[in-house]
Amino acid sequence: MESVDLNAADTAVDNAARSAAADAYASAPLLNCLLREAAESAEGGAGVYRLLGSGRLMRVGGGRRPAGPELRTADGWHPLSHTELVKLVSDELLQYTGVSNDELPVEIADSRETVAALLTARAAAEPPADPYVRSEQALVMGHPHHPAPKARGGAPAAGWLPYAPEAHARFPLVFLGLREDQVVEEGGSGAAAAIDSLVRTAGGPHPPAGYRLLPAHPWQLDLVGGRPAVREAFEDGRLLRLGTGRLPVWPTASIRTLYVPGGGPDADLFVKFSLDVRITNDVRRLWRHDLLGLRRTDAATLAGFADLRRSGSRAAWLPDRGYRTAAFAFEELAVLVRDGLRAHAEPGLTPLLAAALAEGYPGSPLTAAADPAAWWRAYLREVVPPVLYLFARHGVVLEAHLQNTLVAVDAEGMPAQALFRDAEGVKLLPDTERGAAWQRLVYCLVVNHLTEVAGALAQDHPAAAGALWPAAREEFRRFDAAHGLPEIESLLASPTLPAKTNLLLRWTRADGADARYLPLPNPLHG
Repeated sequence: MESVDLNAADTAVDNAARSAAADAYASAPLLNCLLREAAESAEGGAGVYRLLGSGRLMRVGGGRRPAGPELRTADGWHPLSHTELVKLVSDELLQYTGVSNDELPVEIADSRETVAALLTARAAAEPPADPYVRSEQALVMGHPHHPAPKARGGAPAAGWLPYAPEAHARFPLVFLGLREDQVVEEGGSGAAAAIDSLVRTAGGPHPPAGYRLLPAHPWQLDLVGGRPAVREAFEDGRLLRLGTGRLPVWPTASIRTLYVPGGGPDADLFVKFSLDVRITNDVRRLWRHDLLGLRRTDAATLAGFADLRRSGSRAAWLPDRGYRTAAFAFEELAVLVRDGLRAHAEPGLTPLLAAALAEGYPGSPLTAAADPAAWWRAYLREVVPPVLYLFARHGVVLEAHLQNTLVAVDAEGMPAQALFRDAEGVKLLPDTERGAAWQRLVYCLVVNHLTEVAGALAQDHPAAAGALWPAAREEFRRFDAAHGLPEIESLLASPTLPAKTNLLLRWTRADGADARYLPLPNPLHG
């Protein structure tokens, strides 16, 4: 049961090798889900599991990225192809839940085909020179515990590949002119000025008199441009096509959020759009209810970080300034503008996406750490206290998972600052019940985030593995001693952590926001 090296695929030129790599990338998160949510350890050696639906035995290799699945049959262990694995998962879940689902297997297959297309594109593409952008575009596998992390709605690759961060894409924005009486916006002059500044920073055309600028993601416009409300607005002049920008923007790991590097010390921005495509658990649209609550949520978070920085922390929040959209297509044409990096990252530091550090990519400072234990302690010191402080002092629940966290490193690659983003995922107390809010915080910070980064460190630096979770436990204790957060004692004493069940959630067609959890062994438990 040899495992495929998931980081070797970028240099593979042989189609068979790329196909095998695509199978490995696609199988690993699917197996992670199956083994966590619908299996239990069984006797018969390391890596042997009993599937809860049928009672059959499966064994895997590969450690934190399972590979080489085999099913026990009357003739011995039978290796499973990716196609056979998808069928096995479907059969098991039908028996385990009593619910059928003919959509998810198609989505899983789509995710695998997406990976294959990405690997082919990456082999011919040049990675960006900017180390931050390179980290955002490093996630070939994606979410390690989702059955179809790379699905793109089943559309042909030609429709989405030009906009795929994993393919090292860059492209210009589309600029629309929206008649002033159709403009809906919130966020004040700062948000409006930031959106209008894209004419300069992305090289776009100016709208004519009586119109306001409405930037669009080209894939977004491909998806919704033919819908009646949008088509009629183009026909009657409420909406104009002004052209495309002269300068490229870079898609980040979330796909629908684009980085606009701009020019000057404060000119860089992020712009976030609606995409009517299911990516992981949700259709990635800027929903009206989220946009209407944006300013309150972002203001509370920003105030919490301002208080935190007064205490000496370097942690920063990338605020969502506001949005602009069209009254006749409120969600479909919405654009949200977020502060860029230059105004918030400390001088001399390089922000990197935490998810890229966990997945691994060429040049990662985690892999290159000369003293991995010291690197980990520095990482914990920057990432953990801000999340706990915002909860304890301000009732703000950051969604501090791997994709919402940037870790800025110094010239030696040591973590020196954490930056957090995405007000859409933030919850506020007392709007959310405290127990549910803490559960969400622990899942995002510990299960989704720290567990994955610690796993990557232990894989790349096995000698440091034994020191990682004692150091994490000490970081939580240190915060409790300084600030008094009663949930920490319970967290450290609990034998289990809440793990989100993405496979069962998708199989049973639950709403993406309806998180369900099962107990996972707690590495923080003493």
